[in-house]
Amino acid sequence: MADSRAPRLRLLRSANIGPVTYRQLLARFGTAEAALEAVPMLAARAGGRAPVLADPARITREIAAVERLGARYLFLEDAEYPPLLAAIESAPPALIVRGDHALALRPCVAMVGARNASAAACRFARELAFRLGEAGVTVVSGLARGIDTAAHRGAIGGGTVGVIASGIDIAFPPENAELQEQVAREGLLLAEQPPGTEPLARFFPSRNRIIAGLAQGTVVVEAAPRSGSLITARLAAEAGRDVMAVPGSPLDPRAQGCNLLIREGATLVQSVDDILEAVRPIDARAVRAPGADFAGPPAADATDAERRAVEALLGPVPVAVDELIRQSGLVPAAVQTVLLELELAGRLDRHAGARVSLV
Repeated sequence: MADSRAPRLRLLRSANIGPVTYRQLLARFGTAEAALEAVPMLAARAGGRAPVLADPARITREIAAVERLGARYLFLEDAEYPPLLAAIESAPPALIVRGDHALALRPCVAMVGARNASAAACRFARELAFRLGEAGVTVVSGLARGIDTAAHRGAIGGGTVGVIASGIDIAFPPENAELQEQVAREGLLLAEQPPGTEPLARFFPSRNRIIAGLAQGTVVVEAAPRSGSLITARLAAEAGRDVMAVPGSPLDPRAQGCNLLIREGATLVQSVDDILEAVRPIDARAVRAPGADFAGPPAADATDAERRAVEALLGPVPVAVDELIRQSGLVPAAVQTVLLELELAGRLDRHAGARVSLV
């Protein structure tokens, strides 16, 4: 079993290979083994050094640590992988989970908010989470202080998913260690980072995209104007999911973020019925079958002229991939090939909303 996971994990843990590049490499080469062999050639075409591939011994140690912790992997191609999360462009190719993965396959609602939340907001969040659980809805949150903690405690009996920014063996904040273990035991605990990874600041936006991606809608209960909760709400909106917010007093700075979301069009939440109405299933007869991915997988190759055309349109300011396709006049697959090569060469950054920029 470890043999089938090791090549995929080695590709994923290698430098300059993010979720989008990982998916494109597999789409183009079919297997992780073939993709690993091709990486140096692709990077060279973009004028960069080949990225450092992950040490196989490190991957072996990671797999052993995951098994020792009683956790397991969920890969993007697995049938048990949450379909809503798989639908976002930056879906994690591999998740490390403990608990009942079926909870992530039920209807899910994310609940996030201020770490220094008021007592009234925590009580309201706990009540909302409890009522959502009664209605068969899984509550997703990030096991942070404040609203996250209240949401998990309210939903623990009805179904909750905790998404953490560290390795699955590390509790943050430390005072939530017991709650994190309870979520793993009675709900589902989910991590993207390997065991032993400390919760560094750069991992929290990645954690937030998973929270938003798992859920049909995101509810914000108290949030400052520049908070991680608003990042989660923005990511939910970019993924085409519902954004909901609990209004608060304009005199309370912790309510400014929620009031701003409502002013910009978020659904106002006063009770659990408002949430359930927003995320209720759509009649299948009204749903159009999804079309083909506009960008598509990368082409087998790109010409030097195509590389020059795409690079000429890139700069330090993020630009949408669709805009590159439109302005270059190239087929989507050719543009994706050039972007793939540039990222492997360490010359391209990918941003939320399918935007890219030169390093």
